[in-house]
Amino acid sequence: MPDQLILFVASLAANFFSALSGGGAGLIQFPMLIFLGLPFATALATHKVASVALGLGATLRHLKESHLERRFAAVILVAGLPGVVLGAVTILQIPERAATLALGLLTLGLGVYSVFKPELGLAHEPRNRQGVALAGGAAGLFLVGFLNGSITSGTGLFLTIWLIRYFGLDYTRAVAYTLILCGLIWNGTGALVLGVIGTVAWDWMPALLAGSLLGGYLGSHLAIRKGNLWIKRAFETVTILIGLKLILG
Repeated sequence: MPDQLILFVASLAANFFSALSGGGAGLIQFPMLIFLGLPFATALATHKVASVALGLGATLRHLKESHLERRFAAVILVAGLPGVVLGAVTILQIPERAATLALGLLTLGLGVYSVFKPELGLAHEPRNRQGVALAGGAAGLFLVGFLNGSITSGTGLFLTIWLIRYFGLDYTRAVAYTLILCGLIWNGTGALVLGVIGTVAWDWMPALLAGSLLGGYLGSHLAIRKGNLWIKRAFETVTILIGLKLILG
Protein backbone atom coordinates (compact mmCIF):
# COMPACT_ATOMS: atom_id res chain seq x y z
CA MET A 1 0.00 0.00 0.00
CA PRO A 2 1.45 3.41 -0.93
CA ASP A 3 2.16 5.98 1.77
CA GLN A 4 -1.17 7.68 2.48
CA LEU A 5 0.60 10.85 3.59
CA ILE A 6 2.34 11.19 0.20
CA LEU A 7 -0.99 10.73 -1.56
CA PHE A 8 -2.68 13.30 0.66
CA VAL A 9 0.02 15.99 0.31
CA ALA A 10 0.30 15.56 -3.47
CA SER A 11 -3.47 15.63 -3.88
CA LEU A 12 -3.77 18.69 -1.65
CA ALA A 13 -1.14 20.60 -3.68
CA ALA A 14 -2.56 19.55 -7.05
CA ASN A 15 -6.12 20.47 -6.22
CA PHE A 16 -5.19 23.72 -4.47
CA PHE A 17 -3.55 25.05 -7.62
CA SER A 18 -6.33 23.62 -9.77
CA ALA A 19 -8.98 25.47 -7.78
CA LEU A 20 -6.91 28.64 -7.91
CA SER A 21 -6.44 28.66 -11.68
CA GLY A 22 -9.50 26.78 -12.97
CA GLY A 23 -7.97 23.39 -13.78
CA GLY A 24 -4.78 21.38 -13.89
CA ALA A 25 -4.98 18.96 -10.95
CA GLY A 26 -3.84 16.15 -13.23
CA LEU A 27 -0.42 17.80 -13.65
CA ILE A 28 0.60 16.41 -10.26
CA GLN A 29 -2.01 13.89 -9.23
CA PHE A 30 -2.32 11.71 -12.32
CA PRO A 31 1.44 11.22 -12.99
CA MET A 32 1.92 10.60 -9.26
CA LEU A 33 -0.51 7.67 -9.37
CA ILE A 34 1.40 6.14 -12.27
CA PHE A 35 4.75 6.76 -10.53
CA LEU A 36 3.47 4.96 -7.44
CA GLY A 37 2.67 1.90 -9.51
CA LEU A 38 -0.82 2.10 -10.97
CA PRO A 39 -1.32 1.10 -14.64
CA PHE A 40 -2.46 3.93 -16.96
CA ALA A 41 -6.12 2.85 -17.12
CA THR A 42 -6.38 2.32 -13.35
CA ALA A 43 -4.64 5.63 -12.62
CA LEU A 44 -7.02 7.39 -15.02
CA ALA A 45 -10.14 5.99 -13.35
CA THR A 46 -8.75 6.60 -9.84
CA HIS A 47 -7.81 10.20 -10.64
CA LYS A 48 -11.26 10.88 -12.11
CA VAL A 49 -13.01 9.60 -9.01
CA ALA A 50 -10.72 11.58 -6.69
CA SER A 51 -11.12 14.77 -8.73
CA VAL A 52 -14.84 14.83 -7.95
CA ALA A 53 -13.90 15.88 -4.42
CA LEU A 54 -12.14 18.93 -5.90
CA GLY A 55 -15.47 20.00 -7.39
CA LEU A 56 -17.20 19.41 -4.07
CA GLY A 57 -14.67 21.44 -2.12
CA ALA A 58 -14.83 24.29 -4.63
CA THR A 59 -18.63 24.16 -4.66
CA LEU A 60 -18.79 24.59 -0.90
CA ARG A 61 -16.80 27.83 -1.21
CA HIS A 62 -18.12 29.30 -4.48
CA LEU A 63 -21.80 28.85 -3.67
CA LYS A 64 -21.38 31.46 -0.94
CA GLU A 65 -20.66 34.03 -3.66
CA SER A 66 -23.73 33.20 -5.83
CA HIS A 67 -21.81 33.70 -9.10
CA LEU A 68 -23.68 31.04 -11.08
CA GLU A 69 -26.65 31.67 -13.36
CA ARG A 70 -28.89 28.61 -13.46
CA ARG A 71 -29.83 28.84 -17.15
CA PHE A 72 -26.24 29.23 -18.29
CA ALA A 73 -25.11 26.45 -15.97
CA ALA A 74 -27.73 24.19 -17.56
CA VAL A 75 -26.37 25.00 -21.04
CA ILE A 76 -22.86 23.98 -19.95
CA LEU A 77 -24.13 20.71 -18.53
CA VAL A 78 -26.41 19.75 -21.41
CA ALA A 79 -23.81 20.58 -24.07
CA GLY A 80 -20.80 19.14 -22.28
CA LEU A 81 -21.98 15.93 -20.65
CA PRO A 82 -22.47 13.93 -23.90
CA GLY A 83 -18.89 14.82 -24.82
CA VAL A 84 -17.67 13.68 -21.40
CA VAL A 85 -19.33 10.28 -21.81
CA LEU A 86 -18.03 9.85 -25.37
CA GLY A 87 -14.51 10.84 -24.32
CA ALA A 88 -14.48 8.46 -21.36
CA VAL A 89 -15.65 5.57 -23.53
CA THR A 90 -13.04 6.18 -26.26
CA ILE A 91 -9.94 7.21 -24.27
CA LEU A 92 -8.54 3.72 -23.87
CA GLN A 93 -8.57 3.32 -27.68
CA ILE A 94 -6.41 6.42 -28.35
CA PRO A 95 -2.57 6.17 -28.50
CA GLU A 96 -1.47 7.66 -25.21
CA ARG A 97 1.60 9.60 -26.41
CA ALA A 98 -0.15 11.18 -29.41
CA ALA A 99 -3.06 12.36 -27.27
CA THR A 100 -0.72 13.68 -24.57
CA LEU A 101 1.45 15.62 -27.03
CA ALA A 102 -1.56 17.23 -28.71
CA LEU A 103 -3.02 18.21 -25.35
CA GLY A 104 0.33 19.66 -24.27
CA LEU A 105 0.57 21.90 -27.33
CA LEU A 106 -3.01 23.11 -26.91
CA THR A 107 -2.57 23.77 -23.18
CA LEU A 108 0.67 25.68 -23.70
CA GLY A 109 -1.10 27.72 -26.36
CA LEU A 110 -3.83 28.68 -23.86
CA GLY A 111 -1.30 30.13 -21.44
CA VAL A 112 0.63 32.03 -24.10
CA TYR A 113 -2.62 33.38 -25.57
CA SER A 114 -3.73 34.71 -22.18
CA VAL A 115 -0.32 36.32 -21.55
CA PHE A 116 -0.55 38.26 -24.82
CA LYS A 117 -4.15 39.32 -24.11
CA PRO A 118 -3.64 41.53 -21.03
CA GLU A 119 -7.33 42.46 -20.67
CA LEU A 120 -8.66 38.93 -21.20
CA GLY A 121 -10.97 37.81 -18.41
CA LEU A 122 -10.62 40.93 -16.26
CA ALA A 123 -14.12 42.26 -16.99
CA HIS A 124 -17.46 40.44 -16.96
CA GLU A 125 -19.09 41.13 -20.35
CA PRO A 126 -21.64 38.35 -21.11
CA ARG A 127 -22.23 37.59 -24.81
CA ASN A 128 -23.27 34.86 -27.26
CA ARG A 129 -26.19 33.68 -25.11
CA GLN A 130 -28.87 33.44 -27.82
CA GLY A 131 -29.62 31.65 -31.12
CA VAL A 132 -26.83 30.63 -33.49
CA ALA A 133 -24.14 32.17 -31.30
CA LEU A 134 -25.28 30.04 -28.37
CA ALA A 135 -25.32 26.92 -30.57
CA GLY A 136 -21.71 27.62 -31.57
CA GLY A 137 -20.77 27.97 -27.94
CA ALA A 138 -22.53 24.69 -27.13
CA ALA A 139 -20.51 22.93 -29.84
CA GLY A 140 -17.35 24.21 -28.18
CA LEU A 141 -18.59 22.96 -24.81
CA PHE A 142 -19.20 19.50 -26.31
CA LEU A 143 -15.61 19.40 -27.57
CA VAL A 144 -14.25 20.52 -24.21
CA GLY A 145 -16.43 17.86 -22.55
CA PHE A 146 -14.91 15.22 -24.83
CA LEU A 147 -11.41 16.32 -23.80
CA ASN A 148 -12.46 16.24 -20.15
CA GLY A 149 -13.78 12.71 -20.43
CA SER A 150 -10.79 11.40 -22.34
CA ILE A 151 -7.67 13.24 -21.16
CA THR A 152 -6.77 13.85 -17.54
CA SER A 153 -4.32 16.72 -17.24
CA GLY A 154 -5.57 20.27 -17.34
CA THR A 155 -8.76 19.95 -19.38
CA GLY A 156 -10.68 22.14 -16.95
CA LEU A 157 -8.44 24.95 -18.19
CA PHE A 158 -10.04 24.60 -21.64
CA LEU A 159 -13.49 25.19 -20.17
CA THR A 160 -12.23 28.21 -18.23
CA ILE A 161 -10.74 29.89 -21.31
CA TRP A 162 -13.76 29.01 -23.50
CA LEU A 163 -16.13 30.62 -21.01
CA ILE A 164 -13.95 33.73 -20.96
CA ARG A 165 -13.13 34.05 -24.65
CA TYR A 166 -16.48 33.05 -26.18
CA PHE A 167 -19.07 33.83 -23.53
CA GLY A 168 -17.40 36.93 -22.05
CA LEU A 169 -17.04 35.82 -18.43
CA ASP A 170 -14.34 37.18 -16.16
CA TYR A 171 -11.82 34.82 -14.57
CA THR A 172 -13.58 34.66 -11.20
CA ARG A 173 -16.91 33.55 -12.69
CA ALA A 174 -15.33 31.26 -15.29
CA VAL A 175 -13.31 29.42 -12.65
CA ALA A 176 -16.43 29.05 -10.48
CA TYR A 177 -18.36 27.43 -13.36
CA THR A 178 -15.39 25.21 -14.21
CA LEU A 179 -14.80 23.94 -10.70
CA ILE A 180 -18.45 23.31 -9.89
CA LEU A 181 -19.79 22.01 -13.21
CA CYS A 182 -16.64 20.44 -14.65
CA GLY A 183 -15.00 19.48 -11.36
CA LEU A 184 -18.09 18.04 -9.74
CA ILE A 185 -20.60 16.97 -12.43
CA TRP A 186 -18.48 16.41 -15.58
CA ASN A 187 -15.77 14.62 -13.62
CA GLY A 188 -18.39 12.69 -11.68
CA THR A 189 -19.90 11.44 -14.93
CA GLY A 190 -16.48 10.53 -16.33
CA ALA A 191 -15.60 8.78 -13.10
CA LEU A 192 -18.81 6.75 -13.25
CA VAL A 193 -18.16 5.63 -16.82
CA LEU A 194 -14.50 4.79 -16.16
CA GLY A 195 -15.44 3.06 -12.92
CA VAL A 196 -17.79 0.77 -14.86
CA ILE A 197 -15.46 -0.02 -17.79
CA GLY A 198 -12.17 0.22 -15.88
CA THR A 199 -10.64 -0.38 -12.46
CA VAL A 200 -10.42 2.05 -9.53
CA ALA A 201 -7.79 1.70 -6.76
CA TRP A 202 -10.29 2.14 -3.95
CA ASP A 203 -7.72 1.58 -1.20
CA TRP A 204 -5.87 4.71 -2.37
CA MET A 205 -9.02 6.79 -2.34
CA PRO A 206 -9.34 8.10 1.28
CA ALA A 207 -6.14 10.16 1.14
CA LEU A 208 -6.84 11.35 -2.41
CA LEU A 209 -10.39 12.42 -1.58
CA ALA A 210 -9.32 14.26 1.57
CA GLY A 211 -6.58 16.14 -0.30
CA SER A 212 -8.90 16.98 -3.20
CA LEU A 213 -11.69 18.25 -0.96
CA LEU A 214 -9.44 20.41 1.22
CA GLY A 215 -7.32 21.66 -1.69
CA GLY A 216 -10.42 22.58 -3.70
CA TYR A 217 -11.87 24.59 -0.83
CA LEU A 218 -8.65 26.42 0.07
CA GLY A 219 -7.74 27.22 -3.54
CA SER A 220 -11.21 28.56 -4.25
CA HIS A 221 -11.13 30.67 -1.10
CA LEU A 222 -7.82 32.28 -2.09
CA ALA A 223 -9.00 32.87 -5.68
CA ILE A 224 -12.15 34.64 -4.48
CA ARG A 225 -10.17 36.78 -2.06
CA LYS A 226 -7.52 37.81 -4.62
CA GLY A 227 -9.73 38.51 -7.67
CA ASN A 228 -9.43 38.39 -11.46
CA LEU A 229 -5.87 39.58 -12.11
CA TRP A 230 -4.44 37.16 -9.56
CA ILE A 231 -6.44 34.27 -11.02
CA LYS A 232 -5.37 35.25 -14.55
CA ARG A 233 -1.70 35.03 -13.56
CA ALA A 234 -2.28 31.70 -11.84
CA PHE A 235 -4.07 30.40 -14.94
CA GLU A 236 -1.20 31.46 -17.20
CA THR A 237 1.42 29.89 -14.95
CA VAL A 238 -0.42 26.58 -14.60
CA THR A 239 -1.25 26.25 -18.31
CA ILE A 240 2.32 26.92 -19.42
CA LEU A 241 3.75 24.47 -16.86
CA ILE A 242 1.23 21.78 -17.78
CA GLY A 243 1.81 22.30 -21.49
CA LEU A 244 5.59 21.95 -21.11
CA LYS A 245 5.21 18.93 -18.82
CA LEU A 246 2.97 17.11 -21.29
CA ILE A 247 5.16 17.94 -24.30
CA LEU A 248 8.48 17.04 -22.66
CA GLY A 249 7.10 14.00 -20.83
